[in-house]
Amino acid sequence: MQDASFVPKVQSVGLNGLLVTFDNKATDVANRAAIAFRSEVDALGWPEIAESSSTLVSAFFRVDLSEYRFDDLKDRLEHVLASRDWSAPALPSGRVLWTIPAVFGGDRAPQLAEAAEAAGRSVAEAQADLTSVRLRVLTLGFAPGQPYLGTLGEAWNIPRQVGLTPNIPAGALVAAVRQICLFTKDTPTGWRHVGQSAFACFRPHSDTPFPLSPGDEVQFTAITEGELLRIEAHNSDGSGGALREVLE
Repeated sequence: MQDASFVPKVQSVGLNGLLVTFDNKATDVANRAAIAFRSEVDALGWPEIAESSSTLVSAFFRVDLSEYRFDDLKDRLEHVLASRDWSAPALPSGRVLWTIPAVFGGDRAPQLAEAAEAAGRSVAEAQADLTSVRLRVLTLGFAPGQPYLGTLGEAWNIPRQVGLTPNIPAGALVAAVRQICLFTKDTPTGWRHVGQSAFACFRPHSDTPFPLSPGDEVQFTAITEGELLRIEAHNSDGSGGALREVLE
């Protein structure tokens, strides 16, 4: 039986579509539910839905509500919601485990020591924390294909910086609030730069422009700056030396 406190809500987003929200704060349960629910509805192939996406806590279905009735679609989505317990869903099949090499600390990731101190960890412990856990792609956002990865241990519930770092490069791993964001492009940020990869999250000339999808898993492995330079010199496909394994 579904937990009575877990009550998903369906609402319209203007005339652009419908949003199904599983919680008002970011939790592992809400994120798993959003990913699984989106996959379930996508599999139904409703012709009214032009596109779907998921956020940290919700699933969005783009529908032209000037053409289709909101109440009818709301009833159908609520029927899917009632069909199973979304507080403990299995993630979709066909997800991918990405093993991505990255440099931690040094000139290429200069805020690892600062982040480690904020987390109450030594630099060695921080690197071990960041490379010993599989992180899930919670959502894509802010820039094309850019993943938010979680969830790190409680020690990594570190705040964002008070000010902005003016520019951090594409492929950077930045940390805050128990998450890692893997940057698609050079950008300013309030998150701390703890690692650097050559992985391209947006590949506009590829058959799969966004290699990562919500529900995929990512594990980082530590490499030296010299190894990263060698990867960058032969990285025409943007893989950055990553290994790809399809999960059951």
